[in-house]
Amino acid sequence: MKTATAEILREYGPYPGVTDVGGVTFDGRNVWFASGDRINAIDPATGEPVRAIEMANADAGTAFDGQHIFQVVEDRIEKIDPETGRVLAAIPAPGGGSDSGLAWAEGSLWVGQYRARRIHQIDPETGKILRTIESNRFVTGVTWVDGELWHGTWEDDRSDVRHVDSRTGEVLEILEMPEGVHVSGLESDGSGQFFCGGGSTGTLRAIRRPARAHATNS
Repeated sequence: MKTATAEILREYGPYPGVTDVGGVTFDGRNVWFASGDRINAIDPATGEPVRAIEMANADAGTAFDGQHIFQVVEDRIEKIDPETGRVLAAIPAPGGGSDSGLAWAEGSLWVGQYRARRIHQIDPETGKILRTIESNRFVTGVTWVDGELWHGTWEDDRSDVRHVDSRTGEVLEILEMPEGVHVSGLESDGSGQFFCGGGSTGTLRAIRRPARAHATNS
């Protein structure tokens, strides 16, 4: 297992009216993050807010499947049209209200269950659990990039971002956040960065993803 200190590339925010950052996702152009009463989009090049979708209780995981935003809202996961903000469908969240991170990959949703220290792969149409991966830390954000599953942790006032085997949950690589820097949501930009929600600081951070000679499958 490789361990290194996370390299923080940039900090975004804080933003007006944002007191807590939950889920984080990236639509290929904008970074979206949940902040309780809305989902916010910012331009990662400038950090400027682009737009927002008003919601109730959007304080946990957020994901994007190429067309739609998925948002954990209490005990359910809502499928949202990002153009109109309309809720198109909803499925039960596997943790029934204790869910944290959310990601889209391989035609499935991947849901972090915070205090249960688990990640569930679920059917996006029904919410059926297809696979469960155990962690040894509280799970916050979840993301996939180049076939690699990564998740954030936040426990005992410490956070890290870790690459795990998507079949066994074995920890392959850890990026330790500096003391006092926490990870709520997590998302890859599909290349060399991760976007990390900063919890109650109301900020986001971009950290460097470890370089790869080529894409890997875990």
